Amino acid sequence: MAQDKDVAALSETEAAEELERLAAEIAKHDLAYHQDDAPTITDAEYDALRRRNDAIEARFPELVRPDSPSKRVGAPVSEKFAKVEHAVPMLSLGNAFDEGDVADFLDRIRRYLNLSADDEMAITAEPKIDGLSASLRYEGGELTVGATRGDGTVGENVTENLRTIDDIPQTLSGSGVPDVIDIRGEVYMTHAAFADLNAQQEAAGKPLYVNPRNTAAGSLRQLDPAMTATRPLRFFAYSWGAASSLPGETQSAVLSAFKDWGLTVNPMIAVCRDLEALLAHYRSIEEQRATLGYDIDGVVYKVDRLDYQQRLGQVSRAPRWAVAHKFPAEKAITVLNDIEIQVGRTGALTPVAKLEPATVGGVVVSNATLHNEDYIKGIGSTGEKIREGRDIRIGDTVIVQRAGDVIPQIVDVVLEKRPDGAEPFEFPTLCPRCGSHAVREADAKTGRLDSVRRCTGALICPAQAVEGLKHFVSRLAFDIEGLGSKQIAAFYDDGRIMAPADIFTLETRDARSLKRLKDQEGWGETSAANLFAAINERRTIALHRLIYGLGIRHVGETTARLLARTYGSFAAFRSAMEASSDEEGAAWQDLIAIDGIGEVVARAIVAFFAEDHNLKALDALLAEVTPEEAEQAGGDSPVAGKTVVFTGSLEKMTRQEAKEMAERLGAKVAGSVSARTDLVVAGPGAGSKLKRATELGIEVIDEDGWFERIGGE
Repeated sequence: MAQDKDVAALSETEAAEELERLAAEIAKHDLAYHQDDAPTITDAEYDALRRRNDAIEARFPELVRPDSPSKRVGAPVSEKFAKVEHAVPMLSLGNAFDEGDVADFLDRIRRYLNLSADDEMAITAEPKIDGLSASLRYEGGELTVGATRGDGTVGENVTENLRTIDDIPQTLSGSGVPDVIDIRGEVYMTHAAFADLNAQQEAAGKPLYVNPRNTAAGSLRQLDPAMTATRPLRFFAYSWGAASSLPGETQSAVLSAFKDWGLTVNPMIAVCRDLEALLAHYRSIEEQRATLGYDIDGVVYKVDRLDYQQRLGQVSRAPRWAVAHKFPAEKAITVLNDIEIQVGRTGALTPVAKLEPATVGGVVVSNATLHNEDYIKGIGSTGEKIREGRDIRIGDTVIVQRAGDVIPQIVDVVLEKRPDGAEPFEFPTLCPRCGSHAVREADAKTGRLDSVRRCTGALICPAQAVEGLKHFVSRLAFDIEGLGSKQIAAFYDDGRIMAPADIFTLETRDARSLKRLKDQEGWGETSAANLFAAINERRTIALHRLIYGLGIRHVGETTARLLARTYGSFAAFRSAMEASSDEEGAAWQDLIAIDGIGEVVARAIVAFFAEDHNLKALDALLAEVTPEEAEQAGGDSPVAGKTVVFTGSLEKMTRQEAKEMAERLGAKVAGSVSARTDLVVAGPGAGSKLKRATELGIEVIDEDGWFERIGGE
């Protein structure tokens, strides 16, 4: 069973399955935490999900999903607030869970920067506040816009609410204030203020709040600033985004200037010179955690020199120059009241534990994934025992882990508390949504059964159809205003929208219907007209949005953009995929040569275009919508649109830096040399790729030639 296996023991098939499961589960929790301020798992449990995802991706880089949690931050903004686009994205942080992880973080930085052990590398260390991230834009020293993190790119405009917080100055004072600067920090509530607020709630006979973090987030996101003003919120500044200038050359110097300008900066920030000093400060903060008067869940380390930060850059969702060293896990004991089976968009049957609500580290946990039937039985995919072979039954007293190195969240069963008559759980062999057979496929190479049981009724199962349509209209796909998840589900139940093309024929069919949309409950003539107008606005769609919206397994936003940029038009993309059906020939080789597209992803794409019912649905859709040709990055760059392969030992840049540079200039980076390759950049030690390029007559240059070609970019 993949969920219970050590990452080192996973097969490629099991790893792909795990990454799919983790992407879906983490996305669900992102929405609950960032948009609803109502997490259903603890921070530590969430970190455990991300940690396993990162470990699998590190071992199987070719399986990294385009919708991977490692490529996204936060969640979409709520529709009740105006949107604010961050000039510089608000990134998340990678995590470290032990001293070894911190040492690895420092080693990675030294390797990336090519620093020797003797070169000084100062690191700042500060408490990680458990609150709500916010950005404050000051122009001419005056606060003009305040926003939440949102999805990292677009946040919610909560300016007037932020103005009510005493720690946030309306005007920056002192010297060196830039013309424009976005101050980043954390909005939080102290333990004392939280206790006072709950005392007021209790006296008024109202429900009590759960914890300071959720209460602070909910208070900041009130529609009425007057309500926010009644809540005792605080703010710590810790970073910045866009800035016309900076008052120092180090992280610590800029934070010192923040204090001079009237902002509140955490007093426990320290500059450390080595691993031992970092860990000593971590332990000092951990010892004081209970007496700080506000919630923290770790210590954040940041490279102090700003020029180093600039060189290190970032990965998809986090800077390379910072990491959060999290505090250890906590556990709780509760009762398993029920096991529900949910059917996902891909037909996977996932058991969900319905728990007697338990508070773990300040967060109420009432649901937990049970992964699959093998985990419930207490056995692994090859018959090995887990949890000492103890199965999980409804009514059991279970141990829920807050975080740690392993998943799942339920880590054990207290057998001595098992109620009399508790029966082993029988996992359904029929889909609970459509009654189709639910089967576990066997791995063609190993003969082992897949860990996930899937519904075979792909075309008739309402769970798969509805979830696929929800994905089609999601924010990163067609993003049709007024047509969200609830409307899709309702329209499906009414028989109005059963496939993507039905969205675009809805208005015509509605005009002939005896049950007009405008006459239905919750609708009217204006709202129906607005929906039809919004649908018509999406009849011309960006190519990457169409590709993403198709819901092809393993193809998320990043891969969709990569495919759009590579093939340019949908016709070219479709033709190439259909030509790759036998997984041979030039089209197939071109597909798997794309840097970032491994064979698992390639097979999933090709399989989609090999299904007749998919092609029929696609043809019906294309009769209604027109995909735009993809815009090519790089403008008039000399390498824009060219396919480049880097090989050998690069001496002036890392392989990752080279890839990012080429893509920024509009080039396509491939992992192997083919007849479609335009340029090979070869360093010392180049082998088979250089030989292949020579045989094909492809232009080969060295690193110096590369920098000369791109004009010193």
